[in-house]
Amino acid sequence: MSILPRWPRFTLRRPTLLAADNNGPPSPWGEGGGGDDGKGGAGPRNPWAQPPGGRKAGGGRPTALDEFLKKARIPGGGGGDGGGGGGRPQLPMGANARTLWLLGVGVIAAIWLVFTSIHQIGPQQRGVVTFFGRYSGMLEPGIRLTLPAPFVSVTKVDVEQVRTDEFPREGGENVLTGDQNIIDLAYTVRWRITNPRDYVFEIKDPQETVRATAESAMRAVLATTTLNEAIGAGRTTIEAKVTTAMQEILDSYEAGVRVQGVSIKQAAAPASLIDDFNAVTAAQQQAVGDLNNARSYAQQVIARAQGEAASFDKVYAQYRLAPEVTRRRMYYETMEAVLAKTDKTIVEVPGVAPLLPLDRARKLTEPETTAQPAATQGGAR
Repeated sequence: MSILPRWPRFTLRRPTLLAADNNGPPSPWGEGGGGDDGKGGAGPRNPWAQPPGGRKAGGGRPTALDEFLKKARIPGGGGGDGGGGGGRPQLPMGANARTLWLLGVGVIAAIWLVFTSIHQIGPQQRGVVTFFGRYSGMLEPGIRLTLPAPFVSVTKVDVEQVRTDEFPREGGENVLTGDQNIIDLAYTVRWRITNPRDYVFEIKDPQETVRATAESAMRAVLATTTLNEAIGAGRTTIEAKVTTAMQEILDSYEAGVRVQGVSIKQAAAPASLIDDFNAVTAAQQQAVGDLNNARSYAQQVIARAQGEAASFDKVYAQYRLAPEVTRRRMYYETMEAVLAKTDKTIVEVPGVAPLLPLDRARKLTEPETTAQPAATQGGAR
């Protein structure tokens, strides 16, 4: 057998990938390296490899597809001069994909730097800066720059907000007073942050610490206060004492908190004794009202006595200047005041015309039946 007829026929046939062959097999890889029936070779050839002898399949210069495949070919991908190659070659990742990856990483890094390095501190805020968890400084209001996370962390603290805590959270709180009575109590505590550094680092849970301190201070103060003082006029004193006690405790903790004030909203006896305490409260109010009335009456009497004393002093000054005249005048004024309120009988004397008021003169003109007993009575006198 001779192989000469096979060699020219192989070299003159173009691969079906580069040029269509209507007489060829329907396989996209063309004929193999065997005979006409395709059984003499080792199976389908690798279409990416060059034909035997190193010549191009087209017989001319390489096409653009050949150049692309040549650049994309990797070592060991099959398709040598032997013509019996394996499977498809693996193509490496292109430059465009690497560029997209680098661009995505850069965008993520830029966003991370912006959100962790630029900090906007409000006018009422302060920024506590930590470097690997250790305090390193304070940021004032404005836009500030720091190292990115996780190297630096910034905690924003509102130093102007006045926080209000309600005590207790639900219902009323039973507290024992100094005279062994129980009182239902409800109050509020107002506080704000004065030292952000101490507020962040010195205590673990600042808000719960403030609540516990308020409850402890209130119980300590009420333990020295009677029930009447707690539900009556002693609330202001209790509030001031609780505020002072809370501030002393928080200062000992170095909490960085300033207590603005304590307000008692409810202070009443237990429900089982509320009627009795209301009666006691009403009696106390009545006693206070009676006392105020008595003081008002006393002031009026004193003012009247002082006025009479001043008038007597004036009369005495006139008496010292003219004792006899003043004495007689006082006698006449006294008699006038006394006789003006009593019934009088007037006995006429011959030759004397009495001068009487009009009402008295009318009585004298009445019939003798009514005047006779009066005259007899007057003569008896």
